[in-house]
This record gives sequence, structure tokens and C-alpha cells, in this order.
Amino acid sequence: MADLVDNDSDALTNAALAPGLYIVATPIGNLNDITLRAVDVLSRCDGVACEDTRVTGKLMKHLGLSKPLWRYNDHAEERDRARLVESMGTRAVALVSDAGTPLISDPGYRLVNAAREAGVEVQTIPGPCAAIAAITLAGLPSDRFLFAGFLPVKEKARADMLAELGGIDATLVFYESAGRLAKSLAAIDSALPGRRVGVARELTKLHEECRVDSPQALIAHYEAKPPKGEIVLLVEPPHETEASAENVDALLREALKTQKASQAAAKVAKATGADRKALYARAMELRG
Repeated sequence: MADLVDNDSDALTNAALAPGLYIVATPIGNLNDITLRAVDVLSRCDGVACEDTRVTGKLMKHLGLSKPLWRYNDHAEERDRARLVESMGTRAVALVSDAGTPLISDPGYRLVNAAREAGVEVQTIPGPCAAIAAITLAGLPSDRFLFAGFLPVKEKARADMLAELGGIDATLVFYESAGRLAKSLAAIDSALPGRRVGVARELTKLHEECRVDSPQALIAHYEAKPPKGEIVLLVEPPHETEASAENVDALLREALKTQKASQAAAKVAKATGADRKALYARAMELRG
């Protein structure tokens, strides 16, 4: 582990920040989770680019800070981005999301890319991230994990993504909304049978919760107690026996609902590593 080094001799002073782009992580719930360096940058920057000026305004008010707030989200036009990047030549611009680390399933990567192409200095001020917080809570394997953003809303696209990622030897991490949780749990149960799933919600807030169980047990729990708040879903890696005949048949049957036998075989082969020709033959048996 590297030694801790103070690389910012101007930290916690009133000195102006050098022009450039500062990627600032903000709390995901508990406002006390903001870092000293984040407060320092927000206090000394020339303005803040944010998803929602109302949300960021509340944070700035809590910190006792007042800075120009510039809306920058997924709907920002190219000309807006160009103007923002141009301003970084003479101004220090902080980029924040509504909560957590910018660019992690949030807008911003185009802005960072444009800034780099323009030769703008880019610095990151790390801090809270819901995906990482959930991994620390769930107790699922954390030596390898894959963050895949939000699961698709449409049923087929959701099933396709789970089949594509299901064979990866890593804990899968998704963001999800409370309203779609039951459908996503059912899709995981169908596409990746036998896997434990973690549901982490309201992270760092008063009612923080992390439950790890089978998808069916979680569905039953949240039918009785409808969930609220933002959610992180975690799916444990494949078991050594996951490519058993029973589980392969379950994956094939699910894929055959929407695809031809050849397509279903290809999908399951990719997910499990099983032989494609053998899977095609079995798919034809199941269909026949």
C-alpha cells in the first residue's frame, strides 16, 4: 500500500484553484460522508456543473457555500459542453452528480473526454459510491466484481443482459429502482437459478438495509414490505456446478421463449461455457 502523501499544499485555504475540471464525489445519503478535500474544492472552485441545481443547491447550503451552479446532465447539448470546456481554460469547474461519484451510471464521461481532448487539466476527488458501499455490506465475493449499471426495463433486453453476464466469474452489481425490483429479482431467478442475491438500499441513510437471500425469498419479503429508495442489486458468481444439466435446461427453456434454437444455444454457451453444438441439440429436444 502506498504511503499517504499530502499533494495539496493549498488545501483548506482561500487560494484560488488552478483552472481545470475537478470531478467531485458527493454523499449518497448521509451528508457527513463528504470528504474534507471535496469541501475544499467546492469552496474554492469558480462554479459547479451538476445534474440538478436544486439537489446540489441543498448540499451547498448545508456546507455553507454559494457558487454558480450550471446544469449539466444527459440532455446537455454539444454546444453546452463545448462552452463549459472552453471556460475551463480560465476557471476551475467542479463536476458533481446528484449523489455519489460522477460518471458511475451518471452523466459526465463525455465532458471528461472533451476536456482531455482540449488539453484541460482533470483531477478526481474520490469519495462515496453506492456500488462500492453495497459490495462491502453484502458479504458476497469481492475479489472480482462487475458493475453493469441499470438492468434494462424491457423483459427481453433484461434477460439477454443477464444471460450475457451470467457466465462471468465475478459478483455482478446493478443499480435498480424500487418499482422495478420485483421484476428484476424474478428475471435473475429465471436466468441465473440457484444464485444468492443481495439487495442493498437506502445506503448510509437512517433506514439502511442489506438483505442477501434467494430471489424468491427476497420477492416474498418485498411483496410484504414494499421497498423504498435507491437500490443496489448484487448477484453472486456462478457456482462450480452451475453448468449442470438441470441448470442448463432452465437457461435454454428461458432463452427459447423468445429466440430460435440456434440463438438460444449461442446465448447459453456464452453464459456457461458449455459446448454450443451440444446445447443446440438439447434445445431442439426441448422445443420438440
